[in-house]
Amino acid sequence: METRKVQVTGGSTYTVSLPKDWATANDVSAGSVVEFHDEEDLLVLTPQAEDEHTVGTLDIGELTDADELTRAVMTMYVSGFDVIRLESNRITAAQRRTIRDATQRLVGLEVIEETGERVVLQDLLDSAELSVNNAITRMRLVSLAMLEDAVEALVADDDELAQDVIERDDDVDRLWYMVSRVFRTILRNPSEAAEIGFPRDTCFDFQSSARQLERIADHATKIAELALEVEAIPENAAEPLRRLRREASEVPETAMDALLTDDPEAATDLASEARRGIASVDATVREVDQQIYEFDPQTVQVLGLVVDSLSRTADYGGNIAESALQKAAPRP
Repeated sequence: METRKVQVTGGSTYTVSLPKDWATANDVSAGSVVEFHDEEDLLVLTPQAEDEHTVGTLDIGELTDADELTRAVMTMYVSGFDVIRLESNRITAAQRRTIRDATQRLVGLEVIEETGERVVLQDLLDSAELSVNNAITRMRLVSLAMLEDAVEALVADDDELAQDVIERDDDVDRLWYMVSRVFRTILRNPSEAAEIGFPRDTCFDFQSSARQLERIADHATKIAELALEVEAIPENAAEPLRRLRREASEVPETAMDALLTDDPEAATDLASEARRGIASVDATVREVDQQIYEFDPQTVQVLGLVVDSLSRTADYGGNIAESALQKAAPRP
């Protein structure tokens, strides 16, 4: 840590010198323009960003596996590159299909150039146009609706509904990647936080909660996949599962209310209520476990997995409640 003494020039202007090593590393010299970002008791200084796209280049010659190539595209997107250049001596037709599929799963990303040796992707959305608040609100609605429909598909033996749940998981993933991209962008560039309208610590709480919602959607998908694999479950197991699903969903529902309210007192009350709900869910889990052990071993195994997913849903809601409490807490 370096320190600088504040001086007064002209009788009313406060001045402070910049560390030479920092200035050199960031190409700041006489005549350069820097930006100051006021974050309550902090003043963040950055070189003025040029209005240019951040370009990332990746050699995909060795990425012949579709999953590896998909992960590479998504990683560069989440990392915050505005333009992604994917290059190889020869890009195969299979790689092109994988790149197009990955692009369709990411908000704002489009193919803008394609040759035999290169595919160029560009994010066409301005960060200022993206609402993290709206994104996590949408994730909340979709993931919890998926969970309800997944359980209903299981108890009603509705394969069409189960398949619909699985397809909706892509919608939640697209929003999760977008929120992660915005979060990483504001960590690097404080000016982005001002455009988004939330301080960086609030964006961290939103990003952490979005991760929990994405996991809830994953468990809804898991239940839907089980619904496709098994025949109708015993009738006397249906209502206990529905009841457990309602109680489990109530925890993230209440926790999200706590996270999104601007009233610290209300947020604390709601978050505490959500955390208390976990104990109720645990009690219901024990009751349902006792009931399902009366069935045949295969049914017990399937229903045990479903109960575990619903229990984890409540735990994820508890994590959101923790983020809400941190957001509502007084700042030091």
